[in-house]
Amino acid sequence: MKRIASRPLCRFLFTVAVPCLLLSSAAAGDQYGAKRTTIEIGNHKGFILQPAKPAVEGARPWVWYAPTIGSHPNKSNEWVLRKLLDRGFYVGGINVGESYGSPAGRKAFSEFHRHVVHEYKLESKARLLAQSRGGLMLYNWAAENPDKVRCIVGIYPVCDLRSYPGLNKAAGAYGLTPAELEKQLTQHNPIDRLEPLAKAGVPILHIHGNADAVVPLEKNSRVMIDRYAALGGKMKLIIVPGKGHAEIPEYFQEPRLVQFLSDGMFSDELDKKKRE
Repeated sequence: MKRIASRPLCRFLFTVAVPCLLLSSAAAGDQYGAKRTTIEIGNHKGFILQPAKPAVEGARPWVWYAPTIGSHPNKSNEWVLRKLLDRGFYVGGINVGESYGSPAGRKAFSEFHRHVVHEYKLESKARLLAQSRGGLMLYNWAAENPDKVRCIVGIYPVCDLRSYPGLNKAAGAYGLTPAELEKQLTQHNPIDRLEPLAKAGVPILHIHGNADAVVPLEKNSRVMIDRYAALGGKMKLIIVPGKGHAEIPEYFQEPRLVQFLSDGMFSDELDKKKRE
């Protein structure tokens, strides 16, 4: 049986300004039955999947997926992304390489967000979908841009650089030595950067297996939910018993992920809003 833990909520706004780079777009074909457009931002390539019909007249909600490296988003992501596209959501992402949430990767993320919101008229608040090491990328960007985040879903996401890939491997992406990165860790580690998200009232939903040896539950999602609760944030955790770091239906065909991303909030909060 799957187990869910939940926590309370609170609000704040925090913004940063980021300069724009040379941008261009070019159609590249179809994916998941949607038109896929390739976007070039500096030396990075991104994409946008455009739904056949918008979610609501005049609204353009979107889901931001990471990591976009190699074949990602791949076949395992198809079920969730097709459901969202069918509901009229745009889907996007940008390849920043193995940046592990570094400042350089975060800067490219800001340029991508600026571009797609302006060019495609997408909602300024993205719904983040972080898979595995995509957690480092999206959480570190979100910590600096909480006013641009509607909600966050993590599929066994990395939340602590020490857990994965380890400071020795991550240091190069930060332009630091492992010792330097360790001294500056609270500036770059998702579990240490949750306060702006909690103050902004960003809801979070993770799904994580308790047999994950690559990104251990206890060192990542479990630490995050405890710290987020202590900050007054609202987060739920779906624990998948006996499953590890694998591309299996238990993670990638979970209806609650689709519903949460669609609503941008938990069902109890949505019911309360409707009553009001």
